[in-house]
Amino acid sequence: MIVSHNRAADLRRGLAALGDTHQVLVVDNASSDETSLLDLEFPAVRFIRLPKNFGYVKAMNLGARSADGSLILFLHDDTEITGEAVTKLADFLDARVDAGAVCPLLVDRSGKPSRQVRPLPTPSQPDPKYVPAAPGDNAGGGEIVAQCVSGAAIMLRTSFLKALRNVDERYGNYGSDPELCQQVKRANRKLVVLKNVTAIHEWPGSPEQASTLEGDRTHGTAAFLGKHHGVMAGMVHRLKAGLMAVLTFRFAVIGGAFSGEKIDGSK
Repeated sequence: MIVSHNRAADLRRGLAALGDTHQVLVVDNASSDETSLLDLEFPAVRFIRLPKNFGYVKAMNLGARSADGSLILFLHDDTEITGEAVTKLADFLDARVDAGAVCPLLVDRSGKPSRQVRPLPTPSQPDPKYVPAAPGDNAGGGEIVAQCVSGAAIMLRTSFLKALRNVDERYGNYGSDPELCQQVKRANRKLVVLKNVTAIHEWPGSPEQASTLEGDRTHGTAAFLGKHHGVMAGMVHRLKAGLMAVLTFRFAVIGGAFSGEKIDGSK
């Protein structure tokens, strides 16, 4: 399942890589580019068109509720993975009851590991940086056990999502990655990156304005900390981020910090 917004060229490459081995569902978050024409190129793909950009989290929930099957692979629209690799992820999750989620190793076009893993956010480290999941990590075997991964490619059981009643929609664009990873940890299950299954992801620039994304990220980080580390932790993060934004005239961040405004303008 792919959520997309104004990345027709990236989405086209991703859909071509996937092929038609598996059910593919695209939730189009009100794109204004050529995304609306891709259903002619990929007739086997099911497209859901949304009337406005609701942000990633709400769109992924809408898509997840429409998907069939016992497993669901969430992909960013700039991720390229083959149908064969998807089958390997599914086989792993079917065989491993100790795993709550599985991911391919993210690489760039040269095959070098791309940014993918990080610690879960905490009050002392609210927004850790993503780093590559190097094949040498957790040396021994073909698996890397991570705390938190990028949502560029992550497969879960649909029963797990139903138990969560979908991803918390207090998040806008940012928040689904750490939230899902936190819930896997809470369920006492492993979050596994398979070293021998790869997907291409190079972190290209977003079509959204950087200031808008920064404001949404500030809100999402505060929402995560407030939910999992106590209301005070979320309030402290909002206060720190908001005051810094006032001093640097970053008004979108002020909105995300103090009003809780998400990427779609809702609160």
